Amino acid sequence: MSGFFTTILLQPILNLLVWLYDVVPGHDIGIAIVLITIIVKIILYPLTAAQLKQQRALQDLQPKIDEVRQRLKDDKDAQAKELMGLYAREKVNPASSCLPLLIQLPVFLALYRALSIGLSSKNIDLLYSFVPNPQSINPKFLGLLDLTHPSYVLAIAAALVQFWQTRQMLKPPAGAIKQPPPDVAGSPGAKDESMAAMMNKQMTYVMPALTAVIGFSLPGGLALYWFVMSLLTVLQQQFLMKKA
Repeated sequence: MSGFFTTILLQPILNLLVWLYDVVPGHDIGIAIVLITIIVKIILYPLTAAQLKQQRALQDLQPKIDEVRQRLKDDKDAQAKELMGLYAREKVNPASSCLPLLIQLPVFLALYRALSIGLSSKNIDLLYSFVPNPQSINPKFLGLLDLTHPSYVLAIAAALVQFWQTRQMLKPPAGAIKQPPPDVAGSPGAKDESMAAMMNKQMTYVMPALTAVIGFSLPGGLALYWFVMSLLTVLQQQFLMKKA
C-alpha cells in the first residue's frame, strides 16, 4: 500500500512541486503550492460541482423530509423507508457531500509528505529523470512566511474562509433548518429536526474552529493549501449558484 501511495500520489505531487518551484519567478515554494492547489481544484471540479448540486437538492428537499419525519414520527422503519424512496425519486444522495473530502484526504497527506521531503531536501531521489534537482528549496513564501513551520496567520485565514464557505452553502433557503418549538421538542420527529439543526451548527462553527486548531500544529504550507482550496471552493459555489 505504501508503494502504491508513493507511486500514484506522493511522487507525482513531489515532482510537480519541485518542477513548479524551478520554473516560477523567484523560485517561491508558496506560489508553487498555490499552483498545485489550483491544478487539484481543476481536476476535482466536476466532482465538487456534483457535490454542491446534491447539497442544494437535499436542502431544497428539506420541507418534504420534515413532512415525512413529522407524519411518521412514531414509525421509524416506515419513516426510513419513505425517506429512502424520496431520495431515490429526487435522485439525491445524502452521503455525496463526503466524497470530495475523502478524495482530498490522500492528496492532502501526499502534499504533507512532499513538503516534508522537498523542504528538507531529503529523499529528492524520488524525482523523475526529467525534473531538475534544485538541491535545496527556500521555504519562505513571498520572502516572509517560513512554510516549514506552523503559521497562525494562514491557519486562521483558512478557518475564516471555511466558515464563509459553509455559511454560503447553508444560507436560506438552504439553512432553513431551525430548532423545533419548545412544546414539541420532546417528540421523536422534533428530535430529528434538532439533530439536523445541530449538525448545521457544527458544520458552520465547529469545523472552521477545528481547521484553525489543526492548522496551528501543521506546516504553513498545508495551511496555505487548505486556505487556497477553500477560497476556490467559495468562488466555485458562487459561480454555480448564479448559474443555477
